[in-house]
Amino acid sequence: MKKQILLIILAGTLILNFSSCRENKKDNRKFNLPVKELTIQTKDGKTVCVQAEIASKKEERNWGFMERKNIPDGTGMLFVFEYDQQLSFWMHNTPTALSIAYITADGTIADILDMTPYSEASVKSSRSVRYALEVPQGWYKKTGISTGDKLKLPY
Repeated sequence: MKKQILLIILAGTLILNFSSCRENKKDNRKFNLPVKELTIQTKDGKTVCVQAEIASKKEERNWGFMERKNIPDGTGMLFVFEYDQQLSFWMHNTPTALSIAYITADGTIADILDMTPYSEASVKSSRSVRYALEVPQGWYKKTGISTGDKLKLPY
């Protein structure tokens, strides 16, 4: 009888562990967004690539990287808007430090700003833009990307 109870407890523990591993692989993604390789051309001629999830619907943009704990260097999320506007992002329920580039309709990076995990302070673009590209904080600096560089748009 004791062996059966121990086996039941062990089996239950294994099931819980495997189901929690499966959840970690999902990484709390609410949407299954398409991923595209984007290229950024720096002013000095260097080309930098980033694998970006594309958030083009309102609900996808509103969710963004919320609850995402692991965003590897070289990956990000491109937020696509229907028209040019001054954009404002916040980090509500977002545990990972991010940098955001606000990008004009022709692909020019207008601003690069750092954002603090869980902060509800607005991080605004300095002018009307069409896109925003979020990446792990510091990635733009590490790769030598700065304002005035150009994102090759996939559209």
